[in-house]
Amino acid sequence: MQSDAGWFELVVTSHQALAEQVVGLELRSASGDRLPAFDAGSHIDLETPAGVVRNFSLCNAPGDVYRYELGILLEPGGRGGSRSVHEDLTVGARVRVRGPRNHFALQPAEHTVLLAGGIGITPLLAMAEQLHAAGQSFELHYCVRSRNRAAFLDRLSARPYADRVHLHEDDGAAGQKLDAGRVLAGPSQHARLYVCGPAGFIDYVCGAAHAQGWHDAQIHFERFSADPQAACDPGDRFEVVVQGVDGIFTVAPDQSILQCLTKQGVELSMSCEQGICGTCAMRVVSGEPDHRDMFFTDSEHQSGLFTPCCSRSRSTRLVLERI
Repeated sequence: MQSDAGWFELVVTSHQALAEQVVGLELRSASGDRLPAFDAGSHIDLETPAGVVRNFSLCNAPGDVYRYELGILLEPGGRGGSRSVHEDLTVGARVRVRGPRNHFALQPAEHTVLLAGGIGITPLLAMAEQLHAAGQSFELHYCVRSRNRAAFLDRLSARPYADRVHLHEDDGAAGQKLDAGRVLAGPSQHARLYVCGPAGFIDYVCGAAHAQGWHDAQIHFERFSADPQAACDPGDRFEVVVQGVDGIFTVAPDQSILQCLTKQGVELSMSCEQGICGTCAMRVVSGEPDHRDMFFTDSEHQSGLFTPCCSRSRSTRLVLERI
């Protein structure tokens, strides 16, 4: 089933509305083959009909080996191809995917707190399934603007662990709104917290966790795009050399390496331009990179893999090669 560079083709076998602006997709092999195994927190890369590579968390139970299930939010005005997913990936459509990969895996804990904001429920749903199957202690808090934006409610209410699921609606009664300080109060040193959702939500929850005494090693989170640390300090200017290409290229503080190189006529593959798909990957030959992507693992960074769309250089010159 594997093809070029790890990509393989699946078929959309279900496409349904899960909530306002959220659709659920089920993907299977056309031949009915087993799919590559995954653990909770995993995602796949998906090439959208718009030609953009996006990664989406797998939200079905990890033991479900014949299908991948996704929940995808429509992003009005977004550049990530979510509209083409909503409108064009109908039942019977074929789609290229790659993976699964996991940068957000569960770690052993005596109790696990799962906190989801909006579409951030998708990886945490798989985590709840895995924790329940293993008989481990956990609670899931699901925060949404309003009930009509909450996906998977029917599934969650029907699961054996429904009593551990807490829905928090921004426009609901005051008593049910998320009080992160209360939820995270008095943490055990053997507890762990997993957070997924918009950047502001993650920052709020992590801030509340630190205030309640949670340590960094206990807190795990996943963002939808590369960390906004990519804003450069004034004077953050450096040079880039690409092996096999004549010239030394100067990257300005307000410019990505990818933008600089393509402006100078250096041909590179690109897609998300946010450090989440790996399409533009290059390899570091020399220099000290400043990795800011969400695609490669630490070991892959150490092997030299690098994303010029968002990552930068800590040294005055970075030498790269195309792969």
